[in-house]
Amino acid sequence: MEEESKAKDLGSNKENVLPSLVPHVGMKFRNPDEAWNFWRAYGGQTGFEVRKRYTNKRKPDGKVTSCRYVCANEGHRTKDKRDYLTKCPRAEIRTDCEVRMGLVIDREMDVYKVSDLVLEHNHALHLPETFHLTVSQRKISALQAFEIETADDSGIGPKAAHELASRQVGGSFNLSYTLRDHKNYLRTKRQREMAYGQAGSMLQYCVVML
Repeated sequence: MEEESKAKDLGSNKENVLPSLVPHVGMKFRNPDEAWNFWRAYGGQTGFEVRKRYTNKRKPDGKVTSCRYVCANEGHRTKDKRDYLTKCPRAEIRTDCEVRMGLVIDREMDVYKVSDLVLEHNHALHLPETFHLTVSQRKISALQAFEIETADDSGIGPKAAHELASRQVGGSFNLSYTLRDHKNYLRTKRQREMAYGQAGSMLQYCVVML
């Protein structure tokens, strides 16, 4: 009984997945990007992080001939020989999970077909309540970006602004980004503005010199 319960806990979120989001061998996609977006959506519905394993391309024109998308827990992280002085290395989260979806191009139909598929995980999956907070699912919409920038321009700190946004949607679990994403967005925005400012100064200098 205990073994059955344990097996159920590993990869047990299939009942939460929409039938249209369950991959199967022979499934067709117009291009690799469409297949990747599908794999991301499947991971989000099931509760696991996703990763691109490899992509093979033709040398003459660079067209993708085959690719594989996997669970982020696939394989094991290789030891970084440069970091021998690291006292607190990152925890190993990979479990050699074999979940994957491999695609090959059908040259006659000019589509990509699923040719290799494994859907059984060897690790616990995210709870349904936290699916949207996995790295591959988190995102800041255009409206949310505008609200973040408006709050920042008004002098409201990231933590207070994030708490306000969470309350507006009924709690942080309903918000599609975390406080760290909020801070990273502002940091990237300031770095971009700084780069544009430096480029503008250099351009103005060149004009004056001419």
